Amino acid sequence: MVGAGVLSLPYAMASLGWGPGVAILVLSWVITLYTLWQMVEMHEMVPGKRFDRYHELGQHAFGEKLGLWIVVPQQLIVEVGVNIVYMVTGGKSLKKFHDVVCPNCKNIRTTYFIMIFATSHFVLSHLPNFNSITIVSLAAAVMSLSYSTIAWAATLHKGIPPKADYGSKASTTTGAVFNFLSALGDVAFAYAGHNVVLEIQATIPSTPEVPSKIPMWKGVIVAYTVVAICYFPVALVGYWYFGNAVEDNILISLEKPVWLIAMANLFVVVHVIGSYQIYAMPVFDMLETLLVKKLDFKPCFRLRFITRSIYVAFTMFVGICVPFFGGLLGFFGGFAFAPTTYYLPCIMWLAIRKPRRFSLSWCINWVCIVLGVLLTVLAPIGGLRSIIINAKSYEFFS
Repeated sequence: MVGAGVLSLPYAMASLGWGPGVAILVLSWVITLYTLWQMVEMHEMVPGKRFDRYHELGQHAFGEKLGLWIVVPQQLIVEVGVNIVYMVTGGKSLKKFHDVVCPNCKNIRTTYFIMIFATSHFVLSHLPNFNSITIVSLAAAVMSLSYSTIAWAATLHKGIPPKADYGSKASTTTGAVFNFLSALGDVAFAYAGHNVVLEIQATIPSTPEVPSKIPMWKGVIVAYTVVAICYFPVALVGYWYFGNAVEDNILISLEKPVWLIAMANLFVVVHVIGSYQIYAMPVFDMLETLLVKKLDFKPCFRLRFITRSIYVAFTMFVGICVPFFGGLLGFFGGFAFAPTTYYLPCIMWLAIRKPRRFSLSWCINWVCIVLGVLLTVLAPIGGLRSIIINAKSYEFFS
């Protein structure tokens, strides 16, 4: 549940400001916890049947064909988008680790570090399923908690901040508005677990006496408690110390103590190695199912090897071409994460459960839907502008 998006939260705060920033962080945490509860509840809402994939739940809510067209493109964009961002994150964190440990060494391009990071996935992507990456996932969970703690603890250790500027990062009103919109996407990107929650719940045994939603909900509560412990201190402490001078990755802003910052960046690398696989597994499943069922390919190791290797190479190539962490988060956070995280579960809930009109459940779901749609429309505009501005001064493969 704790994604690398946590590292951009101080940067988002710099564009949102204290009041709106805190309000949006808290509101996002509450809304996404509510929609996650809905998905856990809907997993086994039909007796004797489990909706093990997001699109299966969509098909039950909207119909066989419409459900596929609504859910699958959104889910694919999220998962591919996360993998691209994690390629960039892993490469940049490796570079930061190298630069901190060996400041006098020859400068190595970010491109090469992204390629080095990608090599691990050319191996790990051939593991067959979620259960086979349990150890990797556990390591990723421990690492995410560790580097999040280091991010705010190392900042606090620096003592009373210098005269931090909490004003707008932009010099114009237009720039401030676009930065605000992009920051909304940054926050949305931080809450990304919904896209794989049904696949994860599908691995939990279920009986009439103890349905899977009971242990799953306990897991969600633990996960969201950890999310709060990680997200809020990083966002608030990072912004408090650096103000609007903070980088789009808080660990890039920190330089000392050297050994601790180097360790934190290494933790990020381990974390995104595990998280990449969590989001890539459903994509592999979709691609291989399409090739076998629709195009009559024979299911074999060769098919899996070629398909997964091409996918890893694709995300690596796009990450090398567009290595803009903040802009990518803002764009994907609004364009893809907001629908699947903030309001698609609410629409499914209304379609399937049909709560009484103007009841509390009906009103809460419609509020989430309206806020989510606004986020989907507005955040990508700010993220895309940020990418375009960064691209003006960027040389490809540099």
